[in-house]
Formats: sequence, structure tokens, C-alpha cells
Amino acid sequence: MPAQAKQQQTPASGSYPDIERIYREWDRALSNNDTAAILALYAPDATLESPLVSHLMGTESGVCRGREELKRLFEILATRKPKIRKFYRTGYFTDGHKIMWEYPHDTPEDEQMDFVEVMEIENGLIQKHRVYWGWFGFNVLKNNQYRQ
Repeated sequence: MPAQAKQQQTPASGSYPDIERIYREWDRALSNNDTAAILALYAPDATLESPLVSHLMGTESGVCRGREELKRLFEILATRKPKIRKFYRTGYFTDGHKIMWEYPHDTPEDEQMDFVEVMEIENGLIQKHRVYWGWFGFNVLKNNQYRQ
């Protein structure tokens, strides 16, 4: 008998409390430049991968490892975020261990930098975080709009 495809479902509210908490609190902390609140969401040995890491920190690698490196990144980001960096989102996808969401370029009111965020959650904390940039956001980075 052939295996049947598993039907994908959107999680019901309350199904994944750690995922929902991180989705809300991470975005709120970043939009308020609250470095302490952002760091509290990451595991001590967490990694974050993004082209922004090498751009802002002047490194070859686009990876931050551990809270100390993450702290430096988020402190720099708080002082250099361009105005086009906004926080419109429409929801997330999860399997209970990984969460993904998009900041689309076009929003109902304006435009913003386009990203996809992917986080792997273990024991209620972000263990791995990857940020994928869309073309609009990449051009903001390429044109060095993250200036001091």
C-alpha cells in the first residue's frame, strides 16, 4: 500500500507556546532595540547567520557564535538600522521545533526590506537563526544604508 502524503496544517493558537513567545518577543525586542530582551531569547551557544553580520562587524564570516558576539551585533544594529527596516509580518510556519516567517517587501501601507527568518528552537531558546535576504533588502545592504 503506498504511503499517503501527510497533510500540512497551520498550528492552532497555543499549540507551541515557546514558538509563539519567541515570534512575538523577538520582533518586539528588535524593533525597540532592546538588546537584553533579544539576548534572553538565545541559547548561550546559539548561532546567527546573515550577510548583515559580516557587514556590520567587519568580519569575513556572516556567523555570530554565542551571546557575546550576538550582543555586539545587536548593539551595533540598534544604532545603524535604516528607516526602511520595518516590522510588518503576516504570521509564521512551524513544526514545533523550527519557525519561519517573512518580512515582505510590499506591505499594506508602504514598503520595507525583505527577509525570511528561520529559527531552530531547543528548550525554549533560539539555538540556530538564519536570515535570508530578498533583493530589495540586499540592495539596502549593498548601498551601505546601514551607516553610522
